[in-house]
Amino acid sequence: MKSTQYYPLIQTDDVAGTVAFYQRHLGFQPLFESDWYVHLQSRDDEGVNLAVIDAQHETIHETARGPSRGVILTFEVEDVDAVHTRLTETGAEILQPLRDEPHGQRHFVTRDPNGLLIDIITPIPPSAEFVAGYDESVLPQ
Repeated sequence: MKSTQYYPLIQTDDVAGTVAFYQRHLGFQPLFESDWYVHLQSRDDEGVNLAVIDAQHETIHETARGPSRGVILTFEVEDVDAVHTRLTETGAEILQPLRDEPHGQRHFVTRDPNGLLIDIITPIPPSAEFVAGYDESVLPQ
């Protein structure tokens, strides 16, 4: 299977509020909008996309209808400190404060209006304990 695009689809009971959150706090813009589905793309990188769908829409099989749970969206950014400052200033709820992790991430956690966790990260050099777990081609420096 050759994929031409990959993006998460967030099931929600509040399409407009969810879209507004991703626009205001994470810099997404709509590429397609309807009252039940919106496709969003990052203003900074056209390869970063996500979509929002009404959790009760008929295109979702009836056994799967309802708000999404059990997913964490991770956005890797160049400067997590700057994003943390901006989200704090724009009123986003910060669940886990900005911190360095020994496995090689500086990050913080927020959540969208549906309760989906959003982990904003910048890779940092890992501690010696975690270096062996990385392929050399992606080892943060």
